Amino acid sequence: MKKFINSPQTLLQESLAGFAAAHADLIALNDQPCFVRRKALKPGKVALISGGGAGHEPLHAGFVGAGMLDAACPGQIFTAPVPDQMLAAARAVEQGAGVLFIVKNYEGDVMNFEMAAEMLDLPNATVLVDDDVAVESSTYSTGRRGVAGTLAVEKIVGAAAEQGRDLAALKALGEAVNRRTRSMGVALTSCTVPAAGKPNFDIADNEMEMGVGIHGEPGRRRVALAPARDIVAELCGAILGDLKPARGAEALLFVNGFGATPSMELYLLFAEAAKRLADAGVAVARSLVGSYVTSIDMAGASITVCLLDDEAKALWDAPVHTAALRWGA
Repeated sequence: MKKFINSPQTLLQESLAGFAAAHADLIALNDQPCFVRRKALKPGKVALISGGGAGHEPLHAGFVGAGMLDAACPGQIFTAPVPDQMLAAARAVEQGAGVLFIVKNYEGDVMNFEMAAEMLDLPNATVLVDDDVAVESSTYSTGRRGVAGTLAVEKIVGAAAEQGRDLAALKALGEAVNRRTRSMGVALTSCTVPAAGKPNFDIADNEMEMGVGIHGEPGRRRVALAPARDIVAELCGAILGDLKPARGAEALLFVNGFGATPSMELYLLFAEAAKRLADAGVAVARSLVGSYVTSIDMAGASITVCLLDDEAKALWDAPVHTAALRWGA
């Protein structure tokens, strides 16, 4: 294992310290319990909080800021944060309008966020993200996994929260975006958790894991490496088969890298996916390409399709200013 670390035990703490120093104009880091919060809070706004195990950066801490999250709670690598983190974060950023938790559908995340919600003495609600079409259940989840589609939920709901919408409206919006969002990924290599010091799974040079999860969970099947066009055909086929978009629909097409896939390859995947959507009568109205929901150092990628109406397009276009996403005023 070759990584830039001092020790596996201090990696998360030291990385967060660097993140906070690099983006001191946007965020502040709370050490005990650990959470990242937006520096400039907006009075009267519903507070958006998410989180999950580290190793998926920039998700979630990289999306804390104006137009997205108010706080993010990082757990150890691939390990859910604990309720104390959510409670402390909620009390630190709540501005009189309640708290909306955005939670990826993994057993540990769901359980701990539910415990925090039950203990929180503030109005709160939860949006559960379960966009992965690869498998219906896994060791890590209580149904479909929450993966890269989480970004679309956080961005669109974050923009609506910035406009001053109330807690019930934001929950309904988040659930609607989740219903219109589907993702599927493929891995060419495993990831290596520093504490383990070896790859999460073994895969031959001529193989790929179709439908892999963001922690290296098994996908639909192990198959022979294929040309990019064939890989995209299977990913998009599964996504569109589940979404069943009407011809003439518009969508956000998001091609996400898992940490070790270069931009050249991601843009190739985007071009192939855009062709597949066009063949299905779906127009790519908005796009995003890059490594935003990673799996440490895995070589691979996922495709996310989020169907958009005029409201969702406007909310996607609304200004955002975070460490990982910035556009608009």
